[in-house]
Amino acid sequence: MDGELFPRERTVIAPGAVHVPDWLGPARQAELLAACRVWARPPAGLRTVRTPGGGVMSARQVCLGLHWYPYAYARTAVDGDGAPVKPMPARLARLGREAVAAAYGTQPGPTEPGSPEPGSGGPDAYDIALINFYDGDSRMGMHRDAEEKSPAPVVSLSLGDSCVFRFGNTASRGRPYQDVELRSGDLFVFGGPSRQAYHGVPKVLPGTGPPELGLTGRLNITLRVGGLG
Repeated sequence: MDGELFPRERTVIAPGAVHVPDWLGPARQAELLAACRVWARPPAGLRTVRTPGGGVMSARQVCLGLHWYPYAYARTAVDGDGAPVKPMPARLARLGREAVAAAYGTQPGPTEPGSPEPGSGGPDAYDIALINFYDGDSRMGMHRDAEEKSPAPVVSLSLGDSCVFRFGNTASRGRPYQDVELRSGDLFVFGGPSRQAYHGVPKVLPGTGPPELGLTGRLNITLRVGGLG
């Protein structure tokens, strides 16, 4: 936000959980938004997610790489139109690797000539993307990302309206937790001892997104390493 008294800085929220404000500049945000609009089209496009108990998630979702549904993964949109899931784009896999390096202050490791770049191919590649769309009334209850077998960090990117992101503990959905405001372009990474922490979105702040982006609502792009074979 322009005119703030103090600039927002990289913050360690919990061990392994890092918030990097304004990581995506305006051009990369616009590029990602345009791509999300393509990925959201049928087949295997944006859908409403229903839980086994009959509940309905207020945030709608599209998946890339593997299709997540409560509470497993599939290669087709089993709770949607049944079409094969769209492939995970290599640029998103690379973005996941760049995000982890930015959050943890590490440099990407070297590769042997002809070998796949870490984060874009191979067993440790970011191979799953869950893209959630929140309108002004949407929220996400406290949950853990527990269907993956890989311990690799989860990467979360925000576009559009700001939200209150609640980051909790690994033992329960209740306290202690910390609320963080995530704005358009922000990066949040959680791994290590925080990989199985409960987290959620209790509130979206309508009308807070950058006008030049042209997005009403909030998009959250979550990148994961499945380790599922």
